[in-house]
Amino acid sequence: MSAAEQWDLELDDLFVTIGHRFGRVELRRRMRDYVRGLLAPVARKNSWQLAEQAGHATPDGLQHLLAGAKWEPDDIRDDLQQYVADKLGEDGGVLIIDDTGFIKKGTTSAGVQRQYSGTAGRTENCQIGVFAAYASGRGRALVDRELYLPK
Repeated sequence: MSAAEQWDLELDDLFVTIGHRFGRVELRRRMRDYVRGLLAPVARKNSWQLAEQAGHATPDGLQHLLAGAKWEPDDIRDDLQQYVADKLGEDGGVLIIDDTGFIKKGTTSAGVQRQYSGTAGRTENCQIGVFAAYASGRGRALVDRELYLPK
């Protein structure tokens, strides 16, 4: 089995683990399509592009998943952390914390202001995301995220 096939099976296993958080089967399918679209080589990761990648006629279903459907991201994060601990956890594992700057042109996105961004290497109009990843000899995975909101 190739690494890509193994990775695809693991992703399906994770979808089964978190699927109950989405109630209806349509939402579970949209969640899978959305995540697979984010991981695909799609030039722009907007609803139209991701819907096209998934074979949907319009982005309405994905937009409903993100803006109208009832699900709790923190509950999914907790399921993911348990999944990663079960699959990758070992005594020599480490937690890696890093921040990433997302350059922004305007000021309408949450958390945007002029602040230092390591991504840009200078003070820029940007958002800062803080990420936690777990790594061990068995693999690595992103396990948490938070948008830094300046005062």
